[in-house]
Amino acid sequence: MMKKISISIATLLACVVFIPKVALAQASTPTPPVRPFHDGPVWILTFVHTKPGLSLKYMEFLASEWKKEQDALKKAGLILDYKVIGTEAHNPNDWDVMLMTEFKDLATMEANEDKLEAVAMQALDLNDQKLIQGYQERASWREIIGDRLAREIILEPKAK
Repeated sequence: MMKKISISIATLLACVVFIPKVALAQASTPTPPVRPFHDGPVWILTFVHTKPGLSLKYMEFLASEWKKEQDALKKAGLILDYKVIGTEAHNPNDWDVMLMTEFKDLATMEANEDKLEAVAMQALDLNDQKLIQGYQERASWREIIGDRLAREIILEPKAK
């Protein structure tokens, strides 16, 4: 059988009264821990599965229209950088191309959404009809597996 432990409120208050003043001062003004990292830029990652025999066709699109769009966005100061990563797919539904677009931070990315679209449309001389046709054409070459929004982690404390 377990013993019941009962502590009166008076006993608890007595314990609180005898806590040294230094301990109370430390408890009331906690200092944040020093972390060995800080948040970096934000990346949009797009995972693409190219259809069999059409990866060269998709790479031609990336090297021309997609690159032209990304260069215009970078020149306008709306993105920091972009990358294309290729790998082998591990199954028939896996991605083999990853598109990466780097933004200064989430707030900047969201604040510039309208500007991003305008600069891209101008750089490629697009209108809504051409844009839709391009999507339909590329859908025959590749499938978008998914998108992710990711934040880069810088492995050093933030400068004070």
